[in-house]
Amino acid sequence: MDLSVSLAARDSSQGLGPGFGLNGLPRPAPPKATKKPKKAVLFFEVEILDAKTREKLCFLDKVEPQATIAEIKNLFTKTHPQWYPARQSLRLDPKGKSLKDEDVLQKLPVGTTATLYFRDLGAQISWVTVFLTEYAGPLFIYLLFYFRVPFIYGHKYDFTSSRHTVVHLACICHSFHYIKRLLETLFVHRFSHGTMPLRNIFKNCTYYWGFAAWMAYYINHPLYTPPTYGAQQVKLALAIFVICQLGNFSIHMALRDLRPAGSKTRKIPYPTKNPFTWLFLLVSCPNYTYEVGSWIGFAIMTQCLPVALFSLVGFTQMTIWAKGKHRSYLKEFRDYPPLRMPIIPFLL
Repeated sequence: MDLSVSLAARDSSQGLGPGFGLNGLPRPAPPKATKKPKKAVLFFEVEILDAKTREKLCFLDKVEPQATIAEIKNLFTKTHPQWYPARQSLRLDPKGKSLKDEDVLQKLPVGTTATLYFRDLGAQISWVTVFLTEYAGPLFIYLLFYFRVPFIYGHKYDFTSSRHTVVHLACICHSFHYIKRLLETLFVHRFSHGTMPLRNIFKNCTYYWGFAAWMAYYINHPLYTPPTYGAQQVKLALAIFVICQLGNFSIHMALRDLRPAGSKTRKIPYPTKNPFTWLFLLVSCPNYTYEVGSWIGFAIMTQCLPVALFSLVGFTQMTIWAKGKHRSYLKEFRDYPPLRMPIIPFLL
């Protein structure tokens, strides 16, 4: 006979209910489930001071600890609409570096009352607009000289054409370069920063437009003389130009694939199956290497001093940019390839 059945029968025969145990004593009531107390959210207070005068510009109460700098900028804009987020530079120290938009408040070295310092970056303009303006200018200006519009070389040369093949070839190469840049700006490049100071566009356009006019004036001049070594020099220079243009485009595509649309993710660039990207094995910024190579080829092709000077100035500026990116890579990635140089393999 089953023991449990017999015990149940005995209990029922004694008139005990299900609330009693085998010894006849009442069973203890099951413990009530205790509700877990809700965690209290610790809000931050953020005061924003002018980095120059230390004047208090804004005080933000009850800011969530997960708030990003971008969100704080938006809150600041509500009290100071003249300083939209792109104009704002918020930093922990008046002379320190700007905080990134994606930085989270609770991860910054601040207390529950955080003090941030504000600097006005000035009126901003989108990078796309800047690049389109910079590159459309040289394309248009060069063609004015190529077609010899009036008031450039004299009336007898108005709308005349050069008899030298290299002049027409130079126009094709120059136009191709800037058309390529315009298309890359629209369809290839992904910018980590949406805007730049408006004042910079005047400086950049002066550089690009001025050099384009200077080069075009001499290359398309009626008294222009072809390169010393003739067709051989032109063909060699053309080969350098075309190879470097293809290499530059290949690097831009490889860099684009590293960053998904709408993301600011940074990764170490590595060579792909495209042979033009193998230069990543030796330099951090091969797009600059190819860019300089293109202009060296153009200078050899035209044998024009203004082109050589433009190449030199461009190389100097791109070297500065390449060194900055190289240092950034080394700082951010511990496993960054040690053999790479900023712009010139094994040298610089």
